[in-house]
Amino acid sequence: MSTAKWYVVHTYSGYENKVKANIDKTIENRHLEDQILEVRVPMQDVVELKNGVQKAAQRKLFPGYVLIHMIMNDDTWYVVRNTRGVTGFVGPGSKPVPLTEEEMAPLGIKKEDIVVDFEVGDTVSVVSGAWADTVGVIQAINTPKQSVTINVELFGRETPVEIGFSDVKKM
Repeated sequence: MSTAKWYVVHTYSGYENKVKANIDKTIENRHLEDQILEVRVPMQDVVELKNGVQKAAQRKLFPGYVLIHMIMNDDTWYVVRNTRGVTGFVGPGSKPVPLTEEEMAPLGIKKEDIVVDFEVGDTVSVVSGAWADTVGVIQAINTPKQSVTINVELFGRETPVEIGFSDVKKM
């Protein structure tokens, strides 16, 4: 049996959530839970400034696209392709191309869990990247993004900088 891979589906703009809901409903009705594993509309957190007030909001990372983790066969292809709002799979002709591990990594969907031995208030040293050899105190830990926010001194001021788990070590 083949393994599940991530595929990208093109949708009408603004129909991403409706397509996700329709595919989820079809999965449930046709009992395809073992073939179509997950449907995602990638979102990103943004801060919007409206009328002088900052508000946290979510914005679609890829407007007009939906990610689907599925085992590709004739049944799953047909179900997804014939969902209302779907214009087709991303790939040449009618042949869908799965995303590679390298393409999935920045989306934060297929990351291995990293166990960290530091917490807020600990002093860490940056071991790689633009801030290499910098020392800072952890202000926040973002486990889903696998990053920490540390304060570093920049131009005589404490400045928050977000750095990945793999780029810091506890002192």
